[in-house]
Amino acid sequence: MAKVSLSKSSLSRQTQQLKSYQKFLPSLDLKRKQLLGERVRAQATVRALEEQLARIRQRVGESLPMLANDGLDLSGLVQVRRVELGRENVVGTWLPKVEQVEIATRPYGYLSRPHWIEPLVELLAASARLRIELRVAEGRVSRLDAAVRTVTQRVNLFDKVLIPETRANIKRIRIALSDAERSAVVRSKIAKNKRAAAGVA
Repeated sequence: MAKVSLSKSSLSRQTQQLKSYQKFLPSLDLKRKQLLGERVRAQATVRALEEQLARIRQRVGESLPMLANDGLDLSGLVQVRRVELGRENVVGTWLPKVEQVEIATRPYGYLSRPHWIEPLVELLAASARLRIELRVAEGRVSRLDAAVRTVTQRVNLFDKVLIPETRANIKRIRIALSDAERSAVVRSKIAKNKRAAAGVA
């Protein structure tokens, strides 16, 4: 705790600081609550994307069991050509977002390939897009986690350290000023009594 001078100007300064801390704390706490809400939404998005990916995998397993055939070369059927990311400001935190995903499919002969290649290509493209969206959504969650942690630390600093410290300083200064005032009154009475006694004698 820093040493505080026990004067009226120091009392005024500490009172001003306390007012500004108390004014700033509610807006900081509101920001924390908004970030927590955004984090819950971002986590729900991650779960939804994971469920969609799981459904695609299940669909591939159920409707395309012929993928177990090792004789077919299916490598490079679908490739992510370009991913364009943007960013958005959410409650003062910059978060990534998917602007555009460009997926290219390797040309394949309709007659030379099995009939189930086309639905497979569609599912692979959807899966690639979902995986990119999932990675970005996970990045959003981690950035929101960091923002929530930072704002919570600030809220705790104001609520548990700065405000109680400033209140204690104000109390100590008031007690010191009150004691000084009382002792000044006592000294003046003693001096008055001495002068009165000296005048009588």
